[in-house]
Amino acid sequence: MKGRPQMEIRDPIHGSIALSDPEVALCDSAPYQRLRAIKQLGFSEFSFPGATHNRFLHSIGVAHLTGRAFDTIFKNYKFSTVEKRNDLRQAVRMAALLHDIGHGPLSHATEEVMPKVGALNIKAYANKKKPVDPNRQADHEDYTIKFVTDSSITKVLEEAGVSPFHISCLIDKELIVEDDFFKDHGLNFRTILSQIVSSEMDCDRMDYLGRDAYYCGTNYGKVELEWLMNHLTYHVENDDVFLALNRRALYTFDDFLLSRHHMHLMVYFHHKAIIYEEMMHRYLKSPDCTFSLPSDIEEYVHCTDMALFQHLNQVNNPWAKRISERKPYKVLFELHSTEPNPRVSKMKLALQDDDVSCILANSTARLSKYHASSEVDKALPIFVVDPYDKRAKPYRIEEQTEIFQKYEEIRRIERLYVAPEDLEKSKKIIDSL
Repeated sequence: MKGRPQMEIRDPIHGSIALSDPEVALCDSAPYQRLRAIKQLGFSEFSFPGATHNRFLHSIGVAHLTGRAFDTIFKNYKFSTVEKRNDLRQAVRMAALLHDIGHGPLSHATEEVMPKVGALNIKAYANKKKPVDPNRQADHEDYTIKFVTDSSITKVLEEAGVSPFHISCLIDKELIVEDDFFKDHGLNFRTILSQIVSSEMDCDRMDYLGRDAYYCGTNYGKVELEWLMNHLTYHVENDDVFLALNRRALYTFDDFLLSRHHMHLMVYFHHKAIIYEEMMHRYLKSPDCTFSLPSDIEEYVHCTDMALFQHLNQVNNPWAKRISERKPYKVLFELHSTEPNPRVSKMKLALQDDDVSCILANSTARLSKYHASSEVDKALPIFVVDPYDKRAKPYRIEEQTEIFQKYEEIRRIERLYVAPEDLEKSKKIIDSL
């Protein structure tokens, strides 16, 4: 690690967080300061007024937990040199700090007006395992890699003696590393470091679950973080170092997954946040929509929540006006299930036949992304180890808990929304069916 802790941040979730000189320089950069103006939960503040926290402090919280996780996992591991240990620790903390740097206004709400990925001209993608389709629509992860490898942030990292490409390799698992930066004693540490940043048990989730619960005023996201964190460890297989969990904390991991699942169902899928997202989607897809996100990474720095709301206030599109004037459609009907229900579609058709404008929103959640994860993620398993039984074979975590099977089904919330002025009429229509 280059430099001693220079600054401490007071965080309502984790208390005092120390940042090194390079981390302070990164946080002081214009692209990073932009995260102060990107809300963590987008439209959720209309449902939970306290949910105005931003991705700036969340990312710092993730870096803090990442440093703690690294120290816990490798407390008894002897790296070849102190410098090697510090370089790996600094790299994974930097990756944690930067993992959300590419988010657009209102986080995921505006990704559909991002340009084609080819327009971003991400040179680092030449090192991908599979070629990137230049005509694919870019997402926030593409912008993140662009920021890290080809922007003003790149210079900040280089001046701190940190390789921007190595940071990118911990954020994007498909980038090919040709040097031995992540290797020590013949072992490859890239796998576990990338899992700390992004996996079923990553520090991103550990931070946002507790942080979102705190600011929303709910208990759903609260977990035994200290117990989970203190029982992280590693497992070596074929010279790759994987993230692992002490068996004593396995039930805490179950609770961790359930907490995230319930946060989706009860907080992230709140009916009011969903309808604002649906109206935003309709505006962004309207022929008269003039809002888009630029491919120029330095211009993208100016794309904030406030800039988006200023735009919405200045256009005459009816969806934009409903958002800016806080006049959303209202819930007419809501159904929770595990399978699509034809009743909802029939209601929608009946309303449309009576010239009632309606929106059908379908929100789905699964307990774990393991059920639908890519082959890349499935190739990077988390293991369970038993420190008391030396003869016990480490197992993949999904084989050690029944929760993956018990909650394998998709939870679905189907909602019909109508304009407030059509609510009473619409109730009579669906009551007559």
